[in-house]
Amino acid sequence: MKIVWTDFAIRNLKDIFDYYAIEVDKKLAHKIRKQILKSSKQLLKNPNSGPIEPNLTILNKNHRYLVSGHYKLIYRIVDNEIIINDVFDTRQNPSKMNDENRIEK
Repeated sequence: MKIVWTDFAIRNLKDIFDYYAIEVDKKLAHKIRKQILKSSKQLLKNPNSGPIEPNLTILNKNHRYLVSGHYKLIYRIVDNEIIINDVFDTRQNPSKMNDENRIEK
């Protein structure tokens, strides 16, 4: 098994980092990014540990999620890969998760 981050998920992680680095503190930005990356690595040992993401069941792709702080790591398992599709801020309206082009279909 290996973890693969989509470009979209990488951009979202970078946006989170940039926001905290500019608006709050660079040290906190690094801490949040590190926490999210660490959370993703737990999937290597237990890829099915995250529950099914109810807001994405309509896509029938078996998206799962892990919570890391205020963020959901949205992922799915395809063959021998754990694909991280999104890093979603849980303080947003969950219906935003279904916005067109938000999740790689």
